[in-house]
Amino acid sequence: MTKRRGHGEGSIYQRADGRWCARIDLGYQGGSRRSKDFYGSTRHEVQSQLATARRAAQDGLPMTSERQTLGVFARRWLEEVARPSVRPKTLQFYAGMLRLHIIPSLDRRPLAKVSPQGLQALYGQKLKEGLSPRTVGHIHRVLHKVFQDALNWGLLGRNPCAAVRPPKVQVQEIRTLSPDDARHFLAVADDHPHHALYVLAITAGLRQGELLGLKWPDVDLDAGRLRVQRTIQRIKGGGFIEGEPKSASSRRSITLTKMAVTALKRHRAMQLEARMKALVWEENSLLFPNEIGRPIEATNLLRRSFFPLLERAGLQRLRFHDLRHTAATLLLAEGIHPKVVQEMLGHSAVSLTLDTYSHVVPDLQREAAEKMQALLEPPRADAI
Repeated sequence: MTKRRGHGEGSIYQRADGRWCARIDLGYQGGSRRSKDFYGSTRHEVQSQLATARRAAQDGLPMTSERQTLGVFARRWLEEVARPSVRPKTLQFYAGMLRLHIIPSLDRRPLAKVSPQGLQALYGQKLKEGLSPRTVGHIHRVLHKVFQDALNWGLLGRNPCAAVRPPKVQVQEIRTLSPDDARHFLAVADDHPHHALYVLAITAGLRQGELLGLKWPDVDLDAGRLRVQRTIQRIKGGGFIEGEPKSASSRRSITLTKMAVTALKRHRAMQLEARMKALVWEENSLLFPNEIGRPIEATNLLRRSFFPLLERAGLQRLRFHDLRHTAATLLLAEGIHPKVVQEMLGHSAVSLTLDTYSHVVPDLQREAAEKMQALLEPPRADAI
């Protein structure tokens, strides 16, 4: 056995079979002195494992066990880390990624043995199986979170996802309504029970879950304002769940247009009349309930209302979220300061607003250049 110990490395040596071994002294446990060995094909590999083990020992954390598989750790992570800290819809997303794509492929792989090369091969295999680059990107992001917490707990020396490149996802083109198309769509929807919902979507830029979660106490029609305080979502197998807005900045107050105030007043009167006529009504104070007062199914809103209205108006099919994009694009095109648009949409930073709607920026820059030219150009001789 040839010893190979560098300065400050501790007990690291190369075995006769060519493998490297690092040993950490665990002191006396149960009346006898104990140690733990780590094995690898290179000195750097075992040195990294030894450093991680030392940090774990100093912090009172359990050391990496080659017997702990990714599947075991991922299931614990889902229940002990994700469940208490994320929204129900996000938890459902994580669980789906783990159950359908990650655990079937990596269930029995030792947590400490998952390599960047192995993950890159996994992503390539998933693409060959027909998964989209977007779905493979979701797999990468969930794995990154799992490994990052394992790293933070001292169970790993590095996050293998940090050295992996997920497939490039083609940015989905934002489609919006022009001012004329928006006016036409709202005119066509004027006699529809959800007219006020579409007015709010286009003039205030609320997300679908925010709109469906609005309650009458959130609205002050006299002051012309509403507060976004919740979202409502359908959870598979769990019914509807009210949750916090997407982020802290999504909890916001919005000044309403006169058009929106008028539409909401008419909507409130129509809703009171419908409630009195209904044989069954479940009072939830929702602005936009279904015909018996319960939350609207988002898919039903699309199939029974939004898509048919687009067809009636002779407009191309859009995603509901494109109404939010329409609101932002119309405001920016009219020269409204991006900071105001950011606060109205509930974006976390103005940079996100500008990045999302960069297609509007060239027109704004052209307008700014024209205004600067008009401001600084010398007066014409005939104007003197």
